[in-house]
Amino acid sequence: MTHTPHELAEEFPDKTELMSRLKATDDHFARLFDEYHEINRAVHRAETLVEPMEELAEVALRKKRAALKDEIWRILSRH
Repeated sequence: MTHTPHELAEEFPDKTELMSRLKATDDHFARLFDEYHEINRAVHRAETLVEPMEELAEVALRKKRAALKDEIWRILSRH
């Protein structure tokens, strides 16, 4: 498997323990976390042409990934 950039553990390396705890105790955070990783993998597959897609669709996915990352950061920063 190739290395997928933008993994949350790499984006927030000092928050990995908190993310693990929140995934287990906060259903909303767990859904955001899973959705982020699903979209991140789709973007990576599009960027590496494993599953090419139209440019507008790829841009929309990147924007959704950024919005999810922002929401995840807001939750992490409150703890």
